[in-house]
Amino acid sequence: MCGIASYAGDKNVIKTIMTGLKSLEYRGYDSSGIAYMKNGKINIIKKEGPIKNLDKILDYDDEANIGISHTRWATHGGATDINAHPHRQGRITLVHNGIIENYNELREELIEKGYVFNTETDTEVAAGIIDDLYNEEGDMLKALNKATYVLKGSYAFNIINDDYPDTIFGIRKDSPLIVGTSNEGNILASDIPAIIHVTNKYIILNNYDIVVLTKDNIKYYDRDLNEIYKDIKIFNGDSEEISKNGYDHYMLKEINEEGEVVKRILSLYTKDNKVGNIFNIKKYKSIDIVACGSAAFAGYIGKYYIEKYANIRTNVHYASEYRYQKNFFDKDTLVILISQSGETADTLAAMKLANEHDIDTLSIVNRRDSSIARESKYVIYTPAGIEIAVATTKAYLAQVIILILLAIKNSSMEEEGIRELKLLPNIITKYINDFNYKGIAKLVSDKKNIFYLGRGIDYYLALEGSLKLKEISYIHSEAFPAGELKHGSISLIDEDFGVIAIVLDKSISDKTISNLKEVSSRGAEVIAITNIDKDDFSTHKILLDNHSEFLTPLIAIIPMQLLAYNTALIKGYDIDKPRNLAKSVTVE
Repeated sequence: MCGIASYAGDKNVIKTIMTGLKSLEYRGYDSSGIAYMKNGKINIIKKEGPIKNLDKILDYDDEANIGISHTRWATHGGATDINAHPHRQGRITLVHNGIIENYNELREELIEKGYVFNTETDTEVAAGIIDDLYNEEGDMLKALNKATYVLKGSYAFNIINDDYPDTIFGIRKDSPLIVGTSNEGNILASDIPAIIHVTNKYIILNNYDIVVLTKDNIKYYDRDLNEIYKDIKIFNGDSEEISKNGYDHYMLKEINEEGEVVKRILSLYTKDNKVGNIFNIKKYKSIDIVACGSAAFAGYIGKYYIEKYANIRTNVHYASEYRYQKNFFDKDTLVILISQSGETADTLAAMKLANEHDIDTLSIVNRRDSSIARESKYVIYTPAGIEIAVATTKAYLAQVIILILLAIKNSSMEEEGIRELKLLPNIITKYINDFNYKGIAKLVSDKKNIFYLGRGIDYYLALEGSLKLKEISYIHSEAFPAGELKHGSISLIDEDFGVIAIVLDKSISDKTISNLKEVSSRGAEVIAITNIDKDDFSTHKILLDNHSEFLTPLIAIIPMQLLAYNTALIKGYDIDKPRNLAKSVTVE
């Protein structure tokens, strides 16, 4: 959450950091702002709403060579001009990704010292603390170091100090921060998309690392203020990964990339119809899958395949709850952590808990060098590429495929399963191109409430289908096991209610169909995503071809994604940047 892009170099700072900032808007778009140093004076410009609002009021001809910028996902304080970053106290101008948990008590201490606050944010308090410590220490490095013992919570700070007009300071704890370096200047940013228009060379900062950056020089210090050396890494992608490449929306582009993602995974992790260089889960008696949002719902699909083909008891837990429940850790338990960004705060905290109990942790992440990847005992990368749309599609499918490979490795289904997975890219293309989703999407768009129903793995699919719909169309949608509806929630059903049913598992389809007739008799319009060609259990259907029991659940993912996409399109919403959401949730 929140995106940071800062630059010191020979290029025009406004143009450079705004290019980077726009590539980070998926991290938050409640407000944005920029601060740049010119002729020894700090200029701060900030605006509520998406970056385009800020873009309209900037003077791109104003030449300067050092500046910081921020796009916000609001936590403390509403989405207003005044609460937008950067924030300034004394000599310190600062942008922040994270949450300062003890800001109220620190605010009171600073008020007693004469500081005046103009906003509701925790970030303005952080700026005040750093300014106060700088006044006390007379040295910026010492002030930042001392701040790490005072500030509780998570943070990635980019800072300009009036006394250092050519320097940007950066420091992080539990929020991502990278350095990009080039002959044209140096960059501090939240993520790689913000640097690749300048350089493909980057450095990962660890917790409590301090970076001191000018246009010609970069120095790094550890928590003891020892100067340290940091390895330079190379990003091998290109700018095409962060372009729409002719598509109207990133989400549609990323759906269309799902077939290639499957191919990349199979190329990396299989050979001769065998699962190759991937983790072996067979030595464990139980598995805890821990994740948030779509990653958790991918985990449910994984649970189905792991229990069915690996015969290992598997539980799925929301990461936000995992630390606060009774956990029965033992050496026979594997904790699998799933995160697209590898920076999800709740998932990171859950992993640290497992590590503290010396439990094996395996992370499934899409971003190399992410915090979760670095701190888990084992890691598997999903080669989905950069995903920009806030509502995940290709990264979700990649997580599912990895979990399936874990499930079938060294099982009787291994060779057959891989042969089946090799069919998936062409099937994905078919269901992207050969079905008109707009008619059914129009029916959905007219509803205020939707139930997604299914049984068994169909219910696990329904969880993700429902989430996708509500994320981008703002239609209230809930997923239920079809058999549970009559135990209370069926009371909500009337002629204004819509039901989307996943009916694929033919071993229990008769039971699901009975449940659908129950809601139809009470006036609900039923849309079925099914491979059963009957007309007596739904008003409308998206009819899928018959494939194997192993492959069929994966085929339904594309129609669910495109149904949500087309519904949001009809309603005229900003599909790539749904309200109140951010791509990477780096706060708890």
